Amino acid sequence: MSSVTVDEVPAGETYALRGAVLRPNGGEVTWPGDEDPATFHLAARTPDGRVVGVVRFSPTPCPWRPLAKDPWQLRGMATETAVRGSGAGRALLDDGLARVTTRGGDLVWCDARVTAAGFYERAGFTVVTEPYDKPGIGPHVGMLIDLPAAGASRSS
Repeated sequence: MSSVTVDEVPAGETYALRGAVLRPNGGEVTWPGDEDPATFHLAARTPDGRVVGVVRFSPTPCPWRPLAKDPWQLRGMATETAVRGSGAGRALLDDGLARVTTRGGDLVWCDARVTAAGFYERAGFTVVTEPYDKPGIGPHVGMLIDLPAAGASRSS
C-alpha cells in the first residue's frame, strides 16, 4: 500500500469495519459515548477513498491510573487484514495520540487484544495488567501510554 490519509469522521463511518474485524461473529459495534461531543473517530483511507482502518478516542477515566488528570481511552481500533503491516494502523494511532495531546490529554489507555499488544508496545504503550478475558471477544491486556504536555513533541 502506498499511503493512507487519516481524517476525523462521524461514528457511523467506523461501524462497518468495527463489525467486520472486531465482532465478526456478531455483537455490538455501537458503544456508549460514540456520539459524545468530546469523543472523536478516525478513519484511514486509501488514495481511492476506501476506509481500511478506524479507531475511537474518548475522555474516560483509566482503571489502572485513577489519578490521571486527563485520561483518554482508545477503543475500536480495527484495520483490514489486507493492510496490516502497511502503516495504516500506525498512522491512525499517531494521529489520534497527537489529537489527544492537543486536547490536553495526559495518557491514553486501552483494553488491547493479546494478539495486538506487540503493535501497541512498538508504539510506546506499556502492558499494565495480566491477561484477562472479555467474554465473547477473547483475551486482552490493559495498556497505556503517557503523553507529553501539549506543545511538546513525542518521539517515535
